[in-house]
Amino acid sequence: MLLAIDVGNTNTVFAIYDGNELLMEWRCSTAVSRTADEYYVWLKALINFQNKNILISKMIVCSVVPQVVFNLKLMGKKYFSTEALVVGHSLCKLPVKVRVDEGVHVGSDRIVNTVAAFDRYGGNLIVVDFGTATTFDVVDLDGAYIGGAIAPGVNLSTKALHQAAAALPHIEIIKPKTSIGTNTIDCMQAGVFWGYIGLVKEICTQIMREHNSTMKVIGTGGLASLFSKVPNTFEIIDSNLTTHGLFLIDEFNRK
Repeated sequence: MLLAIDVGNTNTVFAIYDGNELLMEWRCSTAVSRTADEYYVWLKALINFQNKNILISKMIVCSVVPQVVFNLKLMGKKYFSTEALVVGHSLCKLPVKVRVDEGVHVGSDRIVNTVAAFDRYGGNLIVVDFGTATTFDVVDLDGAYIGGAIAPGVNLSTKALHQAAAALPHIEIIKPKTSIGTNTIDCMQAGVFWGYIGLVKEICTQIMREHNSTMKVIGTGGLASLFSKVPNTFEIIDSNLTTHGLFLIDEFNRK
C-alpha cells in the first residue's frame, strides 16, 4: 500500500492507497517541530480507529515546507522500512514537462496538481488551489506546466485584516446573504467572499485571453467547495487532486 503525504504551509494531508483505490485520508496541522515518532503514533492511532489491516510498503512526499521532510522520511525508514520518494528531488521523475524560466523552482504541490489534473481532465486547464496562498496553475494541451499566478490565500487575508485593523474581528468565511453588509461582520464576509470570486474570475479570464483559448477551470483545496456555490466559477471541484497526483507520480517512477 502507498502512503502519500502532501505537506502544505498550514495543513498536511496523509492518504493511503491500495492499488489505485484511495482507502482513507486524514489531515493535521503542519508543524516543523513534529518528530518521526509523533507522526507515526498519530497515524497509527487513526489507522487502528478505522479497524483496517494496513500494510505500508511505499511512500511519497510532496512538501512546500522543507524542514518537515527529514522526519517524514525517517518515519518511513523506521516504521515502514521504506525509502520515501520526494517530489522535487533529483531521483523523482515527473510524467509531465515543466516549461518555465530557466533556474526557477516551481512548488512541488503545483506540479503534482498539474499531473493529476491532466490525467483526469486532459490539457488546456487552469487549476485553482485554495491553500495558504491561492495558486493558479496553467496546464497546456500536452499536460506541461507552463506557469500561473499566486495570490494571498483567503485565511491569510482575513488574518491580516484582523491584525492590521484593531476594530475588525476574526470572521467565519461563508457565502453572505447579500453583497451589502449591515454590520461589520457581514461587511467583511461580503468583501472577502465576493472579492475572491472576482479575483478568481478575473485572473482566469486574463489567462484565457493571453492563452487565446477557452479553458476548463478546476477548483481544489479546502475552500474550493465554498466558492463553487457561485455559478460559472468552476467547471469541476476535485477535493483530492493533490493526493491523486502523488499516486500517479509514484506509479510513474516505479514503472
